Amino acid sequence: MALELTPLNFPGVEMKRPVIISGPCSAETEQQVMDTAGRLAKKGIKIFRAGIWKPRTKPGGFEGVGTVGLPWMQRVQQELGMLIATEVATPKHVEAALEAGMDILWIGARTVANPFAMQELADSLKGVDIPVLVKNPVNPDLELWIGGLERINGAGITRLGVIHRGFSSYDKRLYRNLPMWHIPIELHRRYPDLPIYCDPSHIGGARELVAPLCQQAMDLGFDGLIIESHCCPDAAWSDAKQQVTPDVLDFILDKLIIRSNTQTTESLEALRRQIDEIDNSLIEQLSKRMRISREIGQFKREHGMAVVQTGRYSEIIDKRGAQGVLCGMSSEFMKTVFEAIHEESVRQQIDVMNKE
Repeated sequence: MALELTPLNFPGVEMKRPVIISGPCSAETEQQVMDTAGRLAKKGIKIFRAGIWKPRTKPGGFEGVGTVGLPWMQRVQQELGMLIATEVATPKHVEAALEAGMDILWIGARTVANPFAMQELADSLKGVDIPVLVKNPVNPDLELWIGGLERINGAGITRLGVIHRGFSSYDKRLYRNLPMWHIPIELHRRYPDLPIYCDPSHIGGARELVAPLCQQAMDLGFDGLIIESHCCPDAAWSDAKQQVTPDVLDFILDKLIIRSNTQTTESLEALRRQIDEIDNSLIEQLSKRMRISREIGQFKREHGMAVVQTGRYSEIIDKRGAQGVLCGMSSEFMKTVFEAIHEESVRQQIDVMNKE
């Protein structure tokens, strides 16, 4: 299903990469909101974000100040001339946010993972013309992300964008949420006119990771950044570790290197042709490997052997990983590649062994 999109323009904001949306994770007090917004405005930030309602993983945590915080956001809008944005998760949130004159809405990862909740939000947005940014769902499911976009778009919202905030993982890793950059890249390939914003605060989960993640997003051609900034991050009521001060944010943005994502040179085209030739060669070699795998499958069938020989599989993974490191590639990358090759090889052998 094609998305019906119109340009995502924000009044008074120069839509030049990167478009910056910033503010605290949560609106906590009127003073905190105005102090943070005032300092951001002095740094040239035009769009102020703050969570009015906060979905928490467990009960008992700070779930936002609720509608009492909406007048604080209105003060930011009226006194500082900034656009204001907040997250909505229910039709009541939508109603209250629109009544308060919110300029931009975004939908959080937990909500996007629930098609019923997304449809309820879509129904509440019918007849409204407001920019809506849709975060990726908590799990790495591109079709679920697209489905959420289609529901909101089906309600007549054409000023759409997405926010990449990473994907939840059970294992403790460097990042709070795994970037898995290939998923937003594939989304962009399918919908090249859909603006993509990166949320380095939620991906990193730590303020020292915000700067490198911002640069990586720019290197990948993202349109903008939504970064959590607080006047006193260590005292924040939610997500304290991942927020930066307005001064630090200004330093990060000043150091960003913005490379063109449209200009192509003849030398780059020549290098891309080399990549195409190598890819073609890889496919040919993989085809030969699978032919041999089918012959092995036939041999195992004739001799009553099991398809998977765990000793051989471990040998391949370990050996190829070591070879990859010697050639300048990570062992993790080589493991991923050869696990996929082995999976396809096993599938082909099973086909052979199950033939009548």
